[in-house]
Amino acid sequence: MPKKPKGKIRIIPLGGINEIGKNLTVFEYGEDIIIIDCGLGFPDEDMLGVDLVIPDISYLELNRDKIRGIVLTHGHEDHIGAIPYLLRQINPPIYGTRLTLGIIKNKLEEHQLPYAPSLNCVNAGDVIKLGEISVEFIHVNHSIADACALAITTPLGTVIHSGDFKLDITPIDGEMMNLTRFGELGRKGVLLLMCESTNAERTGFTPSEKVVGRSLESIFTANPDKRIVIATFSSNVHRVQQIINTSVAHGRRVAVTGRSMLNIIGAAIELGYMTVPEGVLVDINELKRFKPEEITLITTGSQGEPMSALSRMAFADHSQITLGRNDLVVLSSSPIPGNEKLVGRIINELTKNGVSVFHDAMVEIHASGHACQEELKLLQALTRPKYFMPVHGEYRHLAANKALARDMGIDDSRIFIPDIGKVLEIDTKGARFAGTVPSGKVLVDGYGVGDVGNIVLRDRRHLSQDGLIVVVASVDTDAKLLLSGPDIVSRGFVYVRESEELMDEVRQIACDAINRCLEKRDRVDRTELKSAVKDDLSKYLYSKTKRKPMVLPVIMNL
Repeated sequence: MPKKPKGKIRIIPLGGINEIGKNLTVFEYGEDIIIIDCGLGFPDEDMLGVDLVIPDISYLELNRDKIRGIVLTHGHEDHIGAIPYLLRQINPPIYGTRLTLGIIKNKLEEHQLPYAPSLNCVNAGDVIKLGEISVEFIHVNHSIADACALAITTPLGTVIHSGDFKLDITPIDGEMMNLTRFGELGRKGVLLLMCESTNAERTGFTPSEKVVGRSLESIFTANPDKRIVIATFSSNVHRVQQIINTSVAHGRRVAVTGRSMLNIIGAAIELGYMTVPEGVLVDINELKRFKPEEITLITTGSQGEPMSALSRMAFADHSQITLGRNDLVVLSSSPIPGNEKLVGRIINELTKNGVSVFHDAMVEIHASGHACQEELKLLQALTRPKYFMPVHGEYRHLAANKALARDMGIDDSRIFIPDIGKVLEIDTKGARFAGTVPSGKVLVDGYGVGDVGNIVLRDRRHLSQDGLIVVVASVDTDAKLLLSGPDIVSRGFVYVRESEELMDEVRQIACDAINRCLEKRDRVDRTELKSAVKDDLSKYLYSKTKRKPMVLPVIMNL
């Protein structure tokens, strides 16, 4: 009689739960850890000045000796974007498909690492052994080529991680997701299904990418006299390929703008995921050699990102391209939750300038890369998991996916809605949540990683809302004299020239506060002087203006 395995599976999401993006999941069995994906997120509106958000990996740093590798489902930023930052702290081998690794190589060239990372190429169908854990890569359809789900096998059983997927019966690359393999695993027995939830609220099936091709054909046919500018996700090489094919069919040359678009198209062509006839791609600096109607422009910025190429074009800030009445802009995407205002801002600005704009609400020029309800139910039906964990999405998406699992006959006691840092533990006795590990958000601002925290953000919000007043004075604490000042500098609070009376009052109150402190004590320290100035000014300014500017006393002891 075979012995029962003694180990435990521990599954710990460090990102991608109750949020869109920043996907990272830790999978443990015994003394072995694998990391599933390592993505970044984009800052919320209140994260002033922050460029990127990455997962807190302090738990991984503490357990670096147990980490056997990073396994990647696909090459989107929300799944691989934080890898350069993780590699600064730990250096496990990385396993991914060819296009995924090609994108990572380009990305790593922008980051100075003290060593060469170990990048290991796998194909769909391959199985790799990482300690007592084995991982099989299973082909799925998504809005980027070379996407995979993962079948992770341990002595306790098999866990399937869906990655991001959709069921596309007519994919551009001709290869449908490997439903057969999911069915085979389901027959053998699946312990846990970790299933993506992004489109769990949407009924039916996700349209095929080929629908977009038909819409593009209609748009090009109906607008032969316009320059066509198409904004889409740079990683959707199938979409970009269709745009190029349609442009060629209509006798147009294609120019590309946007750094990420240039990087990914370059990698995709080099690796054979895209084919472009010779002479079709033209440099953006050569556009003046062609009539506008002979050009298709492919650009980044479909999410309204303020620094993207499309945004700069819309606000007449692009060095090479100005948009006007002879242009048609096609937004070939749907806004990620939270980006609706940014996208609306660009559409408004383009329309003001006489540019025609098509977006997904008007014509079918976008097909999601994520499974809708019928596809999610199909994956559950094929795999027949004992336990179910919805992943990748805000809470409403996770809850909708839980409801689907309940409809498929999985009892509530076997469905686990996770949270970042919360540990799901599975052993021979069952599954349960068992404690938490350190987790959270690390903010990237310029070259600084993690040096912007809650206190810095609080100060930035304070400055943005009420401004700053700087009080500069020189004192002699031994002689108990105010030697010079106080001088008042105001930024973002009031316009000084129109508020001279208020500034005179501020100067007098600061002067009184300093003199009071100097006279009152035998020994006066600068901290006490600063506190007195800050307290008195804050009270006075609030009583006069109902505002609370940041008061910054600079007091020198001479």
